[in-house]
Amino acid sequence: MKLSTAGESHGKTLIGIIEGLPSNLQINIGEINYYLSLRQSGYGRGGRQKIESDKVEILSGVRNCKTLGSPVSFAVVNADYANWRDSMAPEGCDTTQKTLTKVRPGHADLTGLIKYGHTDARNVLERASARETAVRVAAGSIARQYLNALGVEVSGYVKSVCGIADEKQYSFEQLEGAKKQPLFMLDEKVQKKAIEKIDKLKADGDTAGGIIEIRVKGLKSGFGSCMQYSTKLDAILCGALMSVQAIKGVEIGLGFEAAKREGSRVHDEIYYENGKFFRKTNNAGGIEGGMSNGEEIILRAAMKPIPTLMKGLNTVDYATKQPCTAASERSDVAAICAAEIILESVTAFALAEVVSQRLGGDNMREVIERYNALQD
Repeated sequence: MKLSTAGESHGKTLIGIIEGLPSNLQINIGEINYYLSLRQSGYGRGGRQKIESDKVEILSGVRNCKTLGSPVSFAVVNADYANWRDSMAPEGCDTTQKTLTKVRPGHADLTGLIKYGHTDARNVLERASARETAVRVAAGSIARQYLNALGVEVSGYVKSVCGIADEKQYSFEQLEGAKKQPLFMLDEKVQKKAIEKIDKLKADGDTAGGIIEIRVKGLKSGFGSCMQYSTKLDAILCGALMSVQAIKGVEIGLGFEAAKREGSRVHDEIYYENGKFFRKTNNAGGIEGGMSNGEEIILRAAMKPIPTLMKGLNTVDYATKQPCTAASERSDVAAICAAEIILESVTAFALAEVVSQRLGGDNMREVIERYNALQD
């Protein structure tokens, strides 16, 4: 299974193509749109979300809501393109209207200008933008439906915003309740403090990041491999999370906490009863030796504060080489809820790739039969 994406933030549309989906996977378009809507939600979002109302359009590979086994292509149209046509049209436009040379710290602007030989950072930032993740959410939602057919679920919540943290532990079943909250947090008192922090940051022209926890339930043991470094499940999942804009750190299970403890308080002891192996703890976060071990997979990702600040940061104008204040594109104060949905989605797609590689199968009946035949 493979995903390719294309499109610019203010271009005509965003495009995704998924290769390798088996036939007869039931596609729920309403569910895809639900996750696209969640990606646009959350306290602290900016003006772009008032313009866009993302919906997926399936272009090929699906008939009567079932996959055909051929590549599935889809689009998420940029409604804001109507306002940018004169400066973004591929058929010809006035590129001087939206030229950006006051390169923004924390963005791809400067490095991209140098790498690709451009003189206008617009040619870099339009693709580097997190707007691209709308396609990955749509693809991840399709992958989620593939996993759900096998009894595998992906969920998550926001653990902290700008240092205001929820240290409680939650069951997998509790996590979905976070989607009903303004900051996808499960402790209302902590969430209230985080909202107050965001309000202050907005008044100060500043931004916030945070920490997100993603969990996977129902995945059987043995997915991933210890035989090649590139096939280790933890490496694959961490790579998927780190591919998301603004993610600067990832941990699994205890993560960095494991480095502070003695081995006797880290490794999950193994037991056997009633014909099954099991563990009483899950410090490993569901992955041992690069393979799933049948426990819940627990991932955490650190999102840096959004680098586009309304008050601007010190920088240099690429054209004149003179000091200036960084350009201020329309931006969010906090996009932590969007990041949570995106991380769920890329986790689902990365897992679907791994599952598909192991199980094969040209149609969903074969896939489900092969998964059910595996040892728990």
